[in-house]
Amino acid sequence: MSTPAGARRKRRSRRRTPWQALLWIAPAFLSIAFVFGYGVYRVVEEALHREGEWVGLDNLRIVIDDPPFRTAVGHNLRLLLTLPIIIAIALVLAILLYEALRGWRIHRFAVFLPYILPVPVVGVLFGQILTLHGMLNSSLETIGLGGLAHDWLGDPDIALFSLASVIIWKELGFGVILFLARLLSLPGDLYEAIKVDGAGFWRSHWHVTLPMMRSIIGFYVVIEGITLFSWVFSYVYVMTRGGPGDATQVTETYIYDNAFTSDIPWLAASAATVLLLGFLVLAAAFLVFRAVLPKRSLG
Repeated sequence: MSTPAGARRKRRSRRRTPWQALLWIAPAFLSIAFVFGYGVYRVVEEALHREGEWVGLDNLRIVIDDPPFRTAVGHNLRLLLTLPIIIAIALVLAILLYEALRGWRIHRFAVFLPYILPVPVVGVLFGQILTLHGMLNSSLETIGLGGLAHDWLGDPDIALFSLASVIIWKELGFGVILFLARLLSLPGDLYEAIKVDGAGFWRSHWHVTLPMMRSIIGFYVVIEGITLFSWVFSYVYVMTRGGPGDATQVTETYIYDNAFTSDIPWLAASAATVLLLGFLVLAAAFLVFRAVLPKRSLG
């Protein structure tokens, strides 16, 4: 039996725990805050100056009115439209793996493997596969479907679609593993009960799985939304460099070209500031979504 003094020491240790945790994470937090905070400060400062003179928001207005920047933002938004496709495919694959599909261990590895591959490796690989005389077109001609062959990355009309297909293939694995982990944490007796009531495969997952996975789906929506909107530079740079023409130009390559190719740092910094604001909007949407969703889920 613990003494009153021992109980008091335990209460004091519990009270000190939050502060102890803050002390432990303080060095890492300060390092990250300095590195990223200073970088953001320098970008915003550059965006508000032109050739050393203060211009306020004029640079931001110039960027927003710049047709190439609008084209790049439009391409980012088109890539963002692939998000429902990624979520739907990842959810279906996760459910199939959860239902113990034959050879599920091999399928799980095959689905997750693309996600752990470096983006430059994926970009170079598909850059070779999707060329006019690449493996895809050669395979189509071999099976008698040569009429479907295209210059997948060289045709301005389909280059962005081809790029989006590669991104879907690469990013799909994270969603599958994330959804599968959530499925494995759900109580199995719940599915047994609904099957006893006569519910089939699709009905049980529609009425049980989807409501209970709403929060994790929302998390994945925001993570992949941020990726598709502001983290696709590696795909574009390795596979197309923004071409042909500006058919696959995105905001990140626009920033890169103006910063290092055209040597217009204030324009690049202004575009980066606009992209940062878009990122903050998505992050705020995620926080609001996480705050509101649990209350609705209980109802």
